[in-house]
Amino acid sequence: MKYTFTLIVMVLICNLLSGQSQPDYLNRSLPPDQRVSDLVKRMSLHEKILQMQHLHDVTSTENFRGNSYGCIVNSEIDANTASARYAVMQQYLKDSTRWGIPAFTCTEALHGAYQAGCTIYPQALAQGSTFNPELVKRMAEQIADELKAMNIRQVLSPDLDLARELRWGRVEETYGEDPFLNGTIGVAYVKTMQSNGIICTPKHFIAHGSPLAGINLAPVAGGERELRSMYMYPFEKVIRETNPLSIMNCYSSYDGEPIAGSHYFLTELLRNELGFKGYVYSDWGSVAMLNYFHKTAGNNTEAAAMAVMAGIDLEAAGSCYLDLEKLVQENMLDEKYIDQAVERILYVKFASGLFDKPLTADADPKQVIRSPGHIALAREIADESIILLKNNNHLLPLSLKKYQTIALIGPNAAQFQPGDYTWTRQDKFGVTLLEGLQTAVGNKVKITYAEGCNNWSLDTSGFQQAIETAQKSDVIIAAVGLGSGTFTDNAGVTCGEGFDLSQVELPGMQEKLLKELQKLGKPLIVVLISGKPAAIPWVKENADAILVQWYGGEQQGNALTDVLLGKVNPSGKLNVSFPQSTGHLPCYYNYLSGDKGFYHQPGSPDKPGRDYVLSSTDPLWSFGYGLSYTSFTYHDAVINKTELTSSDTVQVTVTIKNNGSVAGKEVVQIYVRDLVSSVVTPVRQLKAFRKETIEPGNTKNVTLTFLVNDLYLYNQNMKRIVEPGEFELQIGAASDDIKIIRKIRVK
Repeated sequence: MKYTFTLIVMVLICNLLSGQSQPDYLNRSLPPDQRVSDLVKRMSLHEKILQMQHLHDVTSTENFRGNSYGCIVNSEIDANTASARYAVMQQYLKDSTRWGIPAFTCTEALHGAYQAGCTIYPQALAQGSTFNPELVKRMAEQIADELKAMNIRQVLSPDLDLARELRWGRVEETYGEDPFLNGTIGVAYVKTMQSNGIICTPKHFIAHGSPLAGINLAPVAGGERELRSMYMYPFEKVIRETNPLSIMNCYSSYDGEPIAGSHYFLTELLRNELGFKGYVYSDWGSVAMLNYFHKTAGNNTEAAAMAVMAGIDLEAAGSCYLDLEKLVQENMLDEKYIDQAVERILYVKFASGLFDKPLTADADPKQVIRSPGHIALAREIADESIILLKNNNHLLPLSLKKYQTIALIGPNAAQFQPGDYTWTRQDKFGVTLLEGLQTAVGNKVKITYAEGCNNWSLDTSGFQQAIETAQKSDVIIAAVGLGSGTFTDNAGVTCGEGFDLSQVELPGMQEKLLKELQKLGKPLIVVLISGKPAAIPWVKENADAILVQWYGGEQQGNALTDVLLGKVNPSGKLNVSFPQSTGHLPCYYNYLSGDKGFYHQPGSPDKPGRDYVLSSTDPLWSFGYGLSYTSFTYHDAVINKTELTSSDTVQVTVTIKNNGSVAGKEVVQIYVRDLVSSVVTPVRQLKAFRKETIEPGNTKNVTLTFLVNDLYLYNQNMKRIVEPGEFELQIGAASDDIKIIRKIRVK
């Protein structure tokens, strides 16, 4: 009995001593800040600087050489291999490095994980045109499941840039031109990802989407008010509502100041004002660009010092930060900047659970990756993203009883176009429009196909075959647009990162092909498959029907077929406006009151006028526009109260009727105009939207809300304020299709 008691006491003492010997940073019960403080004190300068590094193309544990790094990436690992390989790497970092610090495992995931074999969802621009955040939430949850099955814990997404320069190739990566829409969709994506254990990295902070002349990485011109009112809005909304753990800076400069080296943008604005608490992940190679691209640093060492003092914590795809060790040792850089960056990185590693989570994947990748449910959702999003711009005489949906032969013509008719940041563009991994139609119609209708031309060159050698094919048909479907691709497969690419256009008319001979087809006198349906709008006034005037599909993911062909044949009633709305020509750029709905001229006497070649002598200043189609196979009537709009204070919430209930014989989804949109303001404000700004299904013949009350506090502006003193006065609520189906106007007064 005495022996047993002594043994128990000894065991308790050993356990107590064991608990005391455990360093604080490994104690899961302690808050992240305390664990970070303990670990940083233990680390050498060299170890800290390696935490500020991104190790690229990691293939095995030999790449680590006994060291731990901040982040590891390998886009070449396929989905089924990633899980086990990353588990081995993390186990090595835990067991074979001095402090056992795990690494962030990263990939791109704008519309599906970048690893080969993963589900390819519709591109971000297509997600935006659904005007349906719930779909984006469901997609984000599925992507998170695939990521966790691969042991990947961070994504370099979403892209919160505004698509306000349509020559820019990366328009397709954004959710559209509007700050509120982009912020709303971004919140849905980030909140869902992070609730499922995935670190998000919203990008590209800040104002990256309006490069001069549309050339990627070119400087952005603008003032402080435009920066805050437009470009900052989606980032602020996402930061305040989701608390993201990472942010990516942009390559470009704003008003002459490169963001990567700017203490104002990355510390004063991002952290001190917006309240960002995570770590800043540099866009790939952007630190070195301070030297060789922007010329604000004399060499890579100076660039490294500039970037770390500005607030970039982790350098991706570069080695400039390795020079920081020597700078500190030579007393040319205070070590506090190194500690500050490492503390932020380690904070995210602790706060996200990276130190404490199991190293094995949550599920077998083969059971999760591209599961039937994931493929079905990819098709549902694609279905709901398609926009009907024109439908003369109700040509669509096509009746298979009416036509015996359908000619499918054009460069995008039999080409899978998934969009950039996709692991493949091979046709065998996606459904083309030709395949979708052939599968759907079977033997009921004959489908004939000819390419006609490609989407970029001046080659017309395929015209004759296309015309002969179309002559033998009852109706023509012409699939034109742009081609997007991957970094390694860029043949024929006219859209995507680094693939910008000097004009926004259809490239190559595509419009000429359409004109030849139209001469045949047969019904002509034009399908624009693209990553951004095109200036197509001739098409608007002469085609019988027009559909737009921003890159629709792996189910693009099936989704277009769903709409063409009436299985799905189109419900997408334009999230980017269509210009009449390149000369009409910029083209967006929320312009300032003086942007469209003073005289308002639009001219034409037949009758010259003013402001533009030979043209109007209007878009072809404006933000929010999109037709349906049914029609809706807006009957009334009731506001909860019309006299408000800045702390109030505006609630608007809109009564809508479906007048047709089929169910349809309508996007109710509320725009607000400040009628009198101390500085010039946009003619309208989207402040609420809601997508609702309404059964045929039914009437539905749709309630939308927004905060009065969201009606702020930056006044003459650059102070953010909601000014008292009247505001006009413009309620309708598009920014230029306002059905009901109401007014509120802010006291």
